Amino acid sequence: MTDFTTLSRRGFLGASTALAALAAAGVPALAQDGSSLTIAYNIPVQSWDPTTGPAAVNPVLQAVYLAVFDRFIGQAPDLSFEPGLLTDWGFNEDKTKITMTVREGVKWHNGADFTPEDIVWSLERAGKPETGNPIQFVWGKIGNFSIDGQVITADVLQFEPALFKWMAFLTGFVMPKDYYEEVGAEGFEKAPVGTGPYMVDAFEQGAYVRLKAFPDYWGEAPAFETVTIKFVTDSASRVAEVESGSSDITVNIPYEDYDRLIAKDGLSGEAIPITDIGMIFLNDIDVMTDRNVRLAAHHAIDKQLIIDRLLRGYGVPLSTLEAPGYAAFDESIVVEYDPEKSVELLAASGYSPDNPVKFTIQTTRGFKPKDYEMVQAIVGMWRKVGIEAEIEVYEIAKHYELRAADTLAPAAFYNWGNSIGDPSTSTGFAMFGPSPHSVWDGQDLIDRIGPLFGEPDEEKRIAGYKAVSKLIADEGYVIPLLQYVMPIVHSDAVTVTPYTSGDLLPQAVGKA
Repeated sequence: MTDFTTLSRRGFLGASTALAALAAAGVPALAQDGSSLTIAYNIPVQSWDPTTGPAAVNPVLQAVYLAVFDRFIGQAPDLSFEPGLLTDWGFNEDKTKITMTVREGVKWHNGADFTPEDIVWSLERAGKPETGNPIQFVWGKIGNFSIDGQVITADVLQFEPALFKWMAFLTGFVMPKDYYEEVGAEGFEKAPVGTGPYMVDAFEQGAYVRLKAFPDYWGEAPAFETVTIKFVTDSASRVAEVESGSSDITVNIPYEDYDRLIAKDGLSGEAIPITDIGMIFLNDIDVMTDRNVRLAAHHAIDKQLIIDRLLRGYGVPLSTLEAPGYAAFDESIVVEYDPEKSVELLAASGYSPDNPVKFTIQTTRGFKPKDYEMVQAIVGMWRKVGIEAEIEVYEIAKHYELRAADTLAPAAFYNWGNSIGDPSTSTGFAMFGPSPHSVWDGQDLIDRIGPLFGEPDEEKRIAGYKAVSKLIADEGYVIPLLQYVMPIVHSDAVTVTPYTSGDLLPQAVGKA
């Protein structure tokens, strides 16, 4: 097993002929004076509104959004909460009201003053179903806002235990009221405005975004004046980017490439466990309505072998959608690798290697290290026990589209991010049928999870989610695979602060 400590080597940054080509294309590479930074990223920005649409709940895009926008509440590299655009927050004693104190002296990128009205407008907008915020069902639980100086109060319309955690999570970004109302959604896409450390300077859909440091940023000034994030969806191309010096940093590359690259002069790396988990959604259609098939599919997967062989030991096997560090993680819940049991379960439903059960499994390819190869290995393990699965490859954006419409295949590989570690934002939303993030619609889970969303007793809430995790494991409603370790490779000319959330923040990159 690989030691998950920071791995690094010192050296020098070599020159590359690719730099000239990039400059000719209008994409700045690392400047000679060290004022610019180039990142090869694994997913493109699809929208510049971080609060609406499927892109808003893509954990991988949050790092880019966090360079331009600020959340209500911030998070440190270790996931602890810290002041963001709110400096203080909390419920009253009986949890009927909330109070929030707004940071002073903040500017929007267009030079306008940031005000408490921006906070209220952002929260009210997020809570309206017609806005298209995927987490509207959280934001709509508060209302009747009032402002007194820098202090905002609001009524709790329906208690949400994780409300303030959500303010540091997906869609929890503050938007500019006056500017957005002036330019509208289309105008905002063309010229987004935030309060973050960087401003959008240039953007080419599917190709790159160039960011420039915001001189009036309220926090610590970033180390680089210009950051170019190139959207490189192919993992081999990301490896070539950093190895050639065309990019200073890249992420989510195959682990064998990670080990090879950090051994080279001029390159260093970090590899730490993050809050993302690899999982297989099971849709309650076709053969997946058969409990024997679901459990057989789970017991047939040797997760540790996949981690050791494909991920070079970088990963932690999981049996639930709660990972180590999550509030409701229960190490006692284990679904063992047991192919003989898989054969018995399938036989009970009339299946065997000679008469296999058949279904489709969907997956991305190159979005995460060895994602497609992991699914290939799983399909091979399944074949041995009597499961014949056909692999369908799609882009991550397609996954979100199909999941929102509840039209995923019977099995679909996915990477679930939960940087706040709350069970409602992992097991809860992934397995609660009415949630737009779930495809399993079992009434037993709806009845068990539903009350937990508003449970005011924290101890009871966490125990309830542990019980739900046990039920899910016993019934085989989903197949958790592993907790990811995110590989980051970078030039020795820079330093990188890794975040347990998996975010690679441009403002967390410094000069060596």
